[in-house]
Amino acid sequence: MDQHIRAQLEAYAIQPTTQRLAIAATVLHTDRHPSADEIFETVNRELPTVSRATVYNTLNLFVEKGLCRTLTLREGRIVYDPNMDPHHHLLDEESGRIYDLPWDALEVTLNTPIDGFDVTTMEVVVRANRRDDDLLCGGP
Repeated sequence: MDQHIRAQLEAYAIQPTTQRLAIAATVLHTDRHPSADEIFETVNRELPTVSRATVYNTLNLFVEKGLCRTLTLREGRIVYDPNMDPHHHLLDEESGRIYDLPWDALEVTLNTPIDGFDVTTMEVVVRANRRDDDLLCGGP
């Protein structure tokens, strides 16, 4: 795994330091959408000398280079999404967990053009409360 992560960083012209490799392993290879603080806590267990600033700076670098993106799905809470393919999100209102929804799970159309703008992408955030009957909703 370490060689794969190293190659991934090098492919994006990022010097693969020990700290960056640990941060990449935490944020780029997960189906979760962790916050910077969650990433810091995870990496800090493995590398107690890593600073919070290093984690934030590295995450900003990853976003700048296109390895992941930030999402603000709740006011004041930024999370990181390593899935760069087109997709939507489902936010479980009770747990706060964010799930990826396949692009074709929803049909999204722009019914009228927006004057002065060329729409380049659209994203949908579905906010939901989990039902007890998973058979009805096919829960993620």
